[in-house]
Amino acid sequence: MNPVIVYTVISLTAIGIVAAVVIYFVSKRFAVQEDDRIGKVEQVLPNTNCGGCGQPGCHAFATAVIAAGDLSSLHCPVGGNAVMKQVAEILGIKAVERDPYIAVVRCSGSFEQRKKTNIYDGTESCKIAAALYSGDTGCAYGCLGMADCVEVCDFEAMYMDEKTGLPVVIEDKCTACNACVKECPKGILELWPKGKKNQRVYIACLNEEKGSTARKECAVACSGCSKCFEACRYDAITMVNNLAHIDPEKCKLCMECVDTCDVHNIVTANVTPEKIQAANEQRLKREERARKKKEEEKLAAEAAKQISHETPPQA
Repeated sequence: MNPVIVYTVISLTAIGIVAAVVIYFVSKRFAVQEDDRIGKVEQVLPNTNCGGCGQPGCHAFATAVIAAGDLSSLHCPVGGNAVMKQVAEILGIKAVERDPYIAVVRCSGSFEQRKKTNIYDGTESCKIAAALYSGDTGCAYGCLGMADCVEVCDFEAMYMDEKTGLPVVIEDKCTACNACVKECPKGILELWPKGKKNQRVYIACLNEEKGSTARKECAVACSGCSKCFEACRYDAITMVNNLAHIDPEKCKLCMECVDTCDVHNIVTANVTPEKIQAANEQRLKREERARKKKEEEKLAAEAAKQISHETPPQA
């Protein structure tokens, strides 16, 4: 055998052995000891790495939990309260219960309600289309209908309705991971509390144009008439930029606002028609009582004024 080859093999082997020994001792000398609880926390997490918690992945979330030492600002939306209870047990602290959320579509402008004004001939992507123009209908606030939100959902919790052209959220599959919310360039997707008995109510419109203009762009656009605002007894509805908005934290799910909307743009979930009808009847009765009381007060004021005019001044 050629001596050069032998020396080369021996030299490379020796260098490899020396390098391996050096690397071994260096790794031991500068090793970073990871808290074993991080692995335990990561094991109970869903390990979907969806980023819904605000961290890059489940390992990063587990690391953040151990570093924080409490769960006041950290929550796994996919695992929910059940998983967070296990995490709390690992940390030896009390679990923080949170209300479950679900993604809702705050646009009801279907094909029928929003007529197309142009034809988009480009890449089928909401983000790309939104960067180029306002959309293929008169409403610049509505859904573009190119399914970016559906494609980004890792849980198959969304699909595009062929009849309306709008995304539909499958309630039983949605984990509130927030992926679709971040993906939508129009911001029509929003995380909303599931509510008691999974009942919720929200306004499916983001059009901030004035009433007549908004209605020309979309037949079911919020006109900013304030009827729902006036009907709410709990200050849960506000009017901002010609648009009504329901605060889910204040809303008592009384449903009295639902039938005040002329275009039925106040969307309800898991609420029976009977409850809405009963709420509407209650609202009408209350308004009638208020009207009668106002009339009585007006008549009483007029009577008092008449008496004061008829009473002669005392000498």
